[in-house]
Amino acid sequence: MTTNNKKRIAIIGGGPSGLFVYKRLVESGKNNFEVEIFERKAQLGSGMPYSSEGANNEHITNVSGNEVPNIVIPMSEWVHIAPPELLERFKINPHKFNDYKVFPRLFFGEYLAAQFEMLIEAGSKAGISSEIHFQSVVSDIKYDTKSSTVEIQTEAGQTKVFDSAVICTGHNWPRTHEGKIPGYYDAPYPPQKLVQKFNHTVAVKGSSLTAIDAVRTIARNNGSFESDKDGNLLFTLFPESSEFKIMMHSKNGMLPAVRFHLEDSRLFNDSLLTTDEIEDHRKNNNGFLSLDFVFEKNFKEIFRDRDYDFYERIKDLSIEDFVEEMMKLRERLDPFLLLRAEYAEAEKSIKRQESIYWKEMLGVLSFAMNHPAKYLSAEDMQRLQKVLMPLISIVIAFIPQKSCEELLALHHAGVLDLISVGSDSTIEPQLNGGIVYHFSDDDQKKHSVYYKTFIDCVGQPHLEYNNFPFKSLLSQKAVSPARLKFKSNQAGHAAFILNENLVKKDEAGDYFMNVSGIAINDNFQVIDQYGAYNKNLYIMAVPYIGGLNPDYSGLDFCEAASMQIIQNFLQD
Repeated sequence: MTTNNKKRIAIIGGGPSGLFVYKRLVESGKNNFEVEIFERKAQLGSGMPYSSEGANNEHITNVSGNEVPNIVIPMSEWVHIAPPELLERFKINPHKFNDYKVFPRLFFGEYLAAQFEMLIEAGSKAGISSEIHFQSVVSDIKYDTKSSTVEIQTEAGQTKVFDSAVICTGHNWPRTHEGKIPGYYDAPYPPQKLVQKFNHTVAVKGSSLTAIDAVRTIARNNGSFESDKDGNLLFTLFPESSEFKIMMHSKNGMLPAVRFHLEDSRLFNDSLLTTDEIEDHRKNNNGFLSLDFVFEKNFKEIFRDRDYDFYERIKDLSIEDFVEEMMKLRERLDPFLLLRAEYAEAEKSIKRQESIYWKEMLGVLSFAMNHPAKYLSAEDMQRLQKVLMPLISIVIAFIPQKSCEELLALHHAGVLDLISVGSDSTIEPQLNGGIVYHFSDDDQKKHSVYYKTFIDCVGQPHLEYNNFPFKSLLSQKAVSPARLKFKSNQAGHAAFILNENLVKKDEAGDYFMNVSGIAINDNFQVIDQYGAYNKNLYIMAVPYIGGLNPDYSGLDFCEAASMQIIQNFLQD
């Protein structure tokens, strides 16, 4: 398929993932390829989170300008050349722009779009031929084993053939009941659908940043925020929404931690395990990466020089003991009291530009563990999912200060509350509208509560193998379900007896646990059902690789994954 000695590359999805893949190609110093980008929307760069599909004017980032990976020019420079009407819309004064503060997500989307345009211009000057297909939905992908080419089909009926393709389709929120059950929302996105009056109690499932997005939208359409003479934010209901209330339902009964000053804002750390160290460890551990080893080296050991008192406190703790220790205070305190206390702590951290180091390092641990997680045993993946990830997801969500102030104002006004529900909670949709929420409280008392409006806000789901959108690759067996081997056959057999759908036994008698999504290798290449990787087909669409990449950190993930992909691509 190579034309004029140039490889043809398709980038499917022009959001932040596609942006970083293209950036790597431009920076490679090579121009022996032609690039075509297929973007579902009419704008490159913004993706779902930073466009109207994922944000309204009130939604803000949880990263500041100094924490954004380098693209072309930093935001602190771009604000001086940004369109005046955009600056006016978001009330941003370029001369007073603070690189250490968060900003509106839609504004950030425009910044990313501008960066992509600059990259395309730079690519053109470097002799890279680029073609952009706007409002183009890729409906299917096929792989031709004879010619080793990738065929792209679009909903508009186009068929194009490439040497390689990178799937960067980003977020996907499947609909199950929305549109069929009145008052049922499978996700709070696009948020414009929530711009309405609710003169009743609204049930929100989850307490993550996704839930906070929904809370901020529905609150400002049913009341108003104003500051008193002391600068405290207050919330007042509109008369027509006098019965409006928000009930958040959370498995752990907790709110995320508040954003603080990050010392190493990019989640990289010189003390982390290297690829060679991980490889050596696996050689001596039957090919497995031990979760305890990663926790020891990528978390505990780092405190020996940086915070010895904290190191002494945790050095003998197992992962389970550490999580219990860190959760103890959060479980004991009312979530809104804790939110207020953490808000004050974070304010101090930002003012003094001093990190809350253990929280920062938990973010670093999560980021560093993401890529090699495919080498964990099934037992360790279960520990990661059940023990460590709940703490990580709370601590590194980083609620922005403004969102925190609004949550506290809503709670103070008696409009927002949080209920702790057990893992056995269920949602029962009602044909005539709304849902019944079945759950057990902290005292194990069972409840069944009817809500006229329900918003599922648990965040981006990790989608199953069968949900993979490009069906030809499934039927060709060009992709395979993600799975992890049990280290112990005894543990595998016990898990198999409990759940034969989740755990499988192969012909050799080994046990494997199915995890969500498709199998990939270290270079983000898909793996077929015969165990071979495809040197022409890459994927960094997180909903479909979440089983082997349990945590992904936004732009940091895009930056790291794109580097791995393009370095490997250019070696071929």
